[in-house]
Amino acid sequence: MKNNGDNGNSLMRKIAEVSFAMDELRLFLDTHPDCTAALADFTARMEQRADLLAEYTEKYGPVDSYYPGTDNGWEWNCAPMPWKKEANV
Repeated sequence: MKNNGDNGNSLMRKIAEVSFAMDELRLFLDTHPDCTAALADFTARMEQRADLLAEYTEKYGPVDSYYPGTDNGWEWNCAPMPWKKEANV
């Protein structure tokens, strides 16, 4: 696993942005459940987030323990943890 250099930070920022948009859309859909445009946007962002998470996991290791990247064994604890200096270089 590589450390979270600039590319990892940029990718993580994109994941956070898409996640925030999904949270906002989810709140909107709570009060406007019949809004097809919002639902389509939520679905598109959900797919975008899944792609970004897959890319990040492949390059830098898993983001959370729900998607540990088990294709080659248990990899959840292989990447530097966020509180470690090497994860924030």
